[in-house]
Amino acid sequence: MISKTFLTGCDDKTEWQLPWFITNLRQHTDTTLLVANFGMSQDMLDSLQHVDDVHYFDLNSKAENWFKKPAAMLEASKMGYDKVCWLDTDCEVVCPDIETVFNWTEPNKLGMVEDRPWTNRRGDMGIWHNSGVVVFEGSPNILKDWDRECTFRPIRGDQETLYAMIGGDEIKRMSIIRSIPNKYNTLRLDYIDNIASKRPCVIHHTGQKGKETIKRKIKNV
Repeated sequence: MISKTFLTGCDDKTEWQLPWFITNLRQHTDTTLLVANFGMSQDMLDSLQHVDDVHYFDLNSKAENWFKKPAAMLEASKMGYDKVCWLDTDCEVVCPDIETVFNWTEPNKLGMVEDRPWTNRRGDMGIWHNSGVVVFEGSPNILKDWDRECTFRPIRGDQETLYAMIGGDEIKRMSIIRSIPNKYNTLRLDYIDNIASKRPCVIHHTGQKGKETIKRKIKNV
């Protein structure tokens, strides 16, 4: 049987989203969740010990903040899972089909959704892919390269760093990234651009406006 896990990570500044994230995930799947400790509070770490099938691990990485994401994915790949799916904590899982994301892995590639709003707005070097949801199998070499760049030559964010690594080389992009359906990472800007998936599995509440939406959702629970 193929072993699989979901993965996320946060620090003490973003951990407020984690209970909400876990609640949404658990409504649709009981697959194990790994949580990378990017610098969470002790109270949050203690609370995770009482949640079924949720396990946190400390991350030894010299990268800063969200640049730790590729390192967390690499670490998860060493834990014996055949397939791993990273989800940002501002991602809202909204349907059981989230399990089918594991069907979209391909050896030596990262499965990611095209960030169509950024491709349209900032695609001077070709197609963007959003790093809020990343699914993969094994330990693709691109993860090691991405982690190294995020640690020593970060550019604004982990997604921007990956985009710069590709550098507009379409052949390189296709060799390391497999585009997966947009329903697995339906972005806040997709709704603004009227291109959102009609049946999303994940709604990604990006940016400050996304955080405000999450806070309203938490308040109304």
